[in-house]
Amino acid sequence: MRRLVVAVSREFGSGGRLLGERIAQELDLRFYDRALIALAARESGFAPEAFEDAETEAANKFLFSLSMGGGAVRDGLFWVEPPVGDRLFIAQSKVIERLAEEGGCVLVGRCAAYLLRRDPNCLKVFVHGEREDRLSRIVSQYGVPEAGAEDLLNRMDRGRANYYEHYTTSKWGDVHDFDLAVNTTSLGLELAAGVIRLAAEARMRRAE
Repeated sequence: MRRLVVAVSREFGSGGRLLGERIAQELDLRFYDRALIALAARESGFAPEAFEDAETEAANKFLFSLSMGGGAVRDGLFWVEPPVGDRLFIAQSKVIERLAEEGGCVLVGRCAAYLLRRDPNCLKVFVHGEREDRLSRIVSQYGVPEAGAEDLLNRMDRGRANYYEHYTTSKWGDVHDFDLAVNTTSLGLELAAGVIRLAAEARMRRAE
C-alpha cells in the first residue's frame, strides 16, 4: 500500500485523529498530524506555533479576514505581498503534496482532502458525530472541564470551517468533497475504523 494516502477531515471531538492514527497502525502507514506541522515549519522557517494557531485564529472570521490583507512599501513603491497566513498555507500545502507523492501515509486536517481531491490514490474521509457525544469525548479524553467544553467545541469547529472555506472553493463538511463520511456516534470508533480500512483497501485494489 505504498501509494495509498488517507486524508482525514474531522469535526472537533469526533475522534477523527484517533481513527487516523489507528488506520495508520493497522495498514502500516506513516501518520501525520502534528508531525506535518513540524515538517512544514522546518522546511519553511516559520515557527511551529504559527501553523498550530492558524485554525484557532480563524475562529474569529472578522479578525481572520483582516489578517489576510497585507502590503509593504520598499524604495518608494507599494506592492501587495502574500500575508503570513497565506505563506503558512502554501508551505504546508507543499509538504502535503510531497507526502502524497511518496504515498503510504495518513494525513489529518490542514485541507489535505481538498488539496489531494484529484489524486486517485487518496481516500478522502470526513469524520463527524453528534454534538453531545463530541462534548463527552472532549471532557473525558481531552481533559477539558465541562464548563468550557461547549465553548471550545464551538470555537474549534468555527475555526476549521472558516479556515477551510477561506483556502478552498468548498463548504467545510460538504460530503461532495469526500469519498466517505463516517458518524462515530452511530458507528462507534471500532466499526468506523473498520469501514475506513475496508475503503482504503478497496481504493488500493482499484489503483493496481
